[in-house]
Amino acid sequence: MEIHPIARIHTDFKEKFGIPRQSGLVEALRASIIFDPPYRVADAVRGLEDFTHIWLLWEFSQARRETWSPTVRPPRLGGNKRLGVFATRSPFRPNALGLSAVRLEAVEPDGPRGPVLHVSGADLLDGTPIYDIKPYLPYADAIPGASGGFTGHVERKCLEVRCPPALLEKVPADKREALLAVLAQDPRPSYQSDPQRVYGMAFAELQVRFTVEEGTLAVKEIHT
Repeated sequence: MEIHPIARIHTDFKEKFGIPRQSGLVEALRASIIFDPPYRVADAVRGLEDFTHIWLLWEFSQARRETWSPTVRPPRLGGNKRLGVFATRSPFRPNALGLSAVRLEAVEPDGPRGPVLHVSGADLLDGTPIYDIKPYLPYADAIPGASGGFTGHVERKCLEVRCPPALLEKVPADKREALLAVLAQDPRPSYQSDPQRVYGMAFAELQVRFTVEEGTLAVKEIHT
């Protein structure tokens, strides 16, 4: 069976570093989904505006490999323990497919690129190919009491973010909340904890440089 992309998502992440590890963690992130010409048909999204969330089936386009491993090292376990690939959401899979639930902010039916879907909370790289879109159904897709496996035993802490006002002013006003929330999620690989190291992250056409020490992320520089 052959499948083809139906759309591409456009986000503020030009590089993988800094992308939230799951969808919905940073609701302030905004993105738009632009359909490829064969699927650029308003009728194809008729009725979608009645849903608050949608599922995206997409490709880890920068994680393609000719081979695969039955086990991987989940970052949430510090990269020190191996689990079966199908017990994780690792991008290194036999078929490099990802699944994300995002909030549907608006459906723009008309326009030169229409229809366009405006979403929030996406955890995708800019330009990621989308293979399918389905509405999120609360009565079927939300399962109360479900177990989160190893993720339920790993404490998730947010960092305190300190960014001088003069640096924050360099960020477009409508993207400041999202940037601070992304930084609070701790973009670093879980195995890196050097307080002297200066990390760099691309976000919304900007380069952000920061350090992390004892639970505090300090922004050192923001430039274009």
